[in-house]
Amino acid sequence: MGRGRVQLKRIENKINRQVTFSKRRTGLLKKAHEISVLCDAQVAVVVFSNKGKLFEYATDSCMEQILERYERYSYAERQLVEPDFESQGNWTFEYSRLKAKVEVLQRNHRHYLGEDLDSLTLKEIQSLEQQLDTAHKQIRLRKNQLMHESITELQRKEKAIQEQNNLLAKKIKEKEKAAAQPQVQNWEQQNHGLDLLPQPLPCLNIGGTQQDEFLQVRRNQLDLTLEPFYSCHLGCFAA
Repeated sequence: MGRGRVQLKRIENKINRQVTFSKRRTGLLKKAHEISVLCDAQVAVVVFSNKGKLFEYATDSCMEQILERYERYSYAERQLVEPDFESQGNWTFEYSRLKAKVEVLQRNHRHYLGEDLDSLTLKEIQSLEQQLDTAHKQIRLRKNQLMHESITELQRKEKAIQEQNNLLAKKIKEKEKAAAQPQVQNWEQQNHGLDLLPQPLPCLNIGGTQQDEFLQVRRNQLDLTLEPFYSCHLGCFAA
């Protein structure tokens, strides 16, 4: 025999109501997680107990992003349904929405700075820690990338400067060689002119006695050569 339909109504017994709430809440959050994983959907579930205690679930712990997306979508839908945006009620709603958004951003900013953490649960702190770790990895990755690009740029500049220095050194050597070539040619011409000058005659190294004898022989030879010449001229004068 099948089970009859259960009539949904408020449970009067406080204990039974609390037990049912706990079971149904756990099942609801479990189903939300399953549909998020199986269907790759973004799911956000918010539950308040009769005492005002909050229970929530969000895909990848991104409750703020999902709610912001929901607000943008619902706002766009209202724009299509209610084109009269200039009405006082719409302005009031827009102000309240922006004010709530600013408060959420300010609270998240304080949490990122490590402030006002007493109101966070263990799950929220773990989610915050995960977000900070992810942000830190992204920052470190970007820093390493910038450092690598800077080092590569410095190496490129160093190589260009080295090539420029080598080119300047080559030009300086060529100018020095060109300036020294005329001096070498002048020096070679001067040495060639010295080679064309007449060489001095060798000197006879004759001792004092031998030199006197040599001079005496030369005088006798001159006397013998000049004697007929003088005789001839004296005969002419005598005639």
